[in-house]
Amino acid sequence: MIAMDRLASLELFVRIVDRGSFRAAAADLGISRPVATAAIKALEKRLGTRLLQRTTRHVQPTVDGESYYRRCVSILADIEDAGRGASGAVTGLLRVNIAGHLVRTMLLPALPAFLAQHPALAIHLGEGERLVDLVREGIDCVVRAGHLPDSDMVARHLGDMEEITCASPAYLAEHGVPLSPDRLDGHVMVGFVSSRTDRPLPLEFTRDGETIEVSLPARVLVGGADTSVAAARLGFGLVQAPRIRFENDLAAGTLVEVMADFPPTPTRLSVLYPSNRQLSPRVRVFVDWLIDTLGPHRSPA
Repeated sequence: MIAMDRLASLELFVRIVDRGSFRAAAADLGISRPVATAAIKALEKRLGTRLLQRTTRHVQPTVDGESYYRRCVSILADIEDAGRGASGAVTGLLRVNIAGHLVRTMLLPALPAFLAQHPALAIHLGEGERLVDLVREGIDCVVRAGHLPDSDMVARHLGDMEEITCASPAYLAEHGVPLSPDRLDGHVMVGFVSSRTDRPLPLEFTRDGETIEVSLPARVLVGGADTSVAAARLGFGLVQAPRIRFENDLAAGTLVEVMADFPPTPTRLSVLYPSNRQLSPRVRVFVDWLIDTLGPHRSPA
């Protein structure tokens, strides 16, 4: 019983440091805040040192607490690994943050098979494309497309998604079918506004190994990928995105691929997780599954 109590206190301490909050950590673990506070006081008394200090905004570890935190993370990961080795099972809740369209088009269709392989595992799929603080928000990993800003997270390349250029039949009937990047006079684009620059991204084409960027006028500017595709369906201009996003529209004829001989550069897809945390079995099996799942959607060599 004592060993179990101590293990639970280690898990609680790590969760408090990760979340920066007694209240959030207690809620994650299904206990009350007073119980969490009492448990940490008992842990500090047993160790003979103060582990946590409160600031005006959140809780953070002391110098001794930071050292103890790193040891606890390693110990808990080893225990989880040992449990998997004994039973062959990956257990617990995996928290992932990923763009909604990737969830719907690529992950959900394959998810039943993944969960069938790991019946003791549950997954929380948070949808979004914003920058997240994995540790503070209690997220195990994120999947992101495109350029990654500098960070202290580990980024593992999952693959590159083939990109294409599309427009609606009504748009092409009015503006004509574009044939090359040099012959886009009179054409317009759906302006996809970058969250990093707050400016519309140019269209991108490749020719003879060279990347060509073309900025066209845009009467409709959007900040969401799904909205950009919806705007293209309504005839507001040329749009570029991974082919998988357009598959239903292409099959239905609501969008048409153009300038296939001058494709945009592929979009890089990556999974990111904290560099200061030992990779848990849950994240490890999920990342391996992602690589297998995304294989059919990668850009052709």
